[in-house]
Amino acid sequence: MPAPRSKPLLSWEPLPYLVLLVLLVLTGVVRPDAPPVLFWGLIALIVAALAWLIAALVRSTRRENPDRWGDLSTLDGLDVVDAARRERDVRTVVPVDDAQRHQSAIELARLAGGAEQHAVLVPRASRWLSRRYRVGVQLVGGDRPRHAGFLGPASADRWTELLDDLREHGRYVRVPALVTGAARPFGVELDLSGLEGLADAGRDG
Repeated sequence: MPAPRSKPLLSWEPLPYLVLLVLLVLTGVVRPDAPPVLFWGLIALIVAALAWLIAALVRSTRRENPDRWGDLSTLDGLDVVDAARRERDVRTVVPVDDAQRHQSAIELARLAGGAEQHAVLVPRASRWLSRRYRVGVQLVGGDRPRHAGFLGPASADRWTELLDDLREHGRYVRVPALVTGAARPFGVELDLSGLEGLADAGRDG
């Protein structure tokens, strides 16, 4: 089954807020002197939307690893698969997208783990307000994982199916990473050559 490219609409975090907002706006149209079926029907919908929002807020407080955004709190308890660098004449690396948004986290990861470290790839990660699933990049060279950005579209298109299939079996891939730059703005480069070996093993299996 192909990996999903976006969250189901009912799982989209802003949806309960939007539904409740629309219903509250309708209270300016459906007044208490409106037909009872309309007025009390609207009240029932508002109560249901409010309960939905509260349930969503309660779910958001649950501790999951990775969480609903694809962020890791620890590697403990995770089945991590190492995709070691493949030796080749020309070393190929890919830059991490959105690294400019995560400079503080990258700087802390560099201070704790050095410029050369590892990153765990987390499929079905996302950003607030976006339904689109992406592959998150979590630097893990320090005392805890830190979000550095996402795989770029070209790399994600190539490797999402493999990474998502491993995720379905509770496994996450760790690849070599390099934090570039001696000061901000930092960049992050990943060596994904080891993913080819995992893909080959999957086909052979």
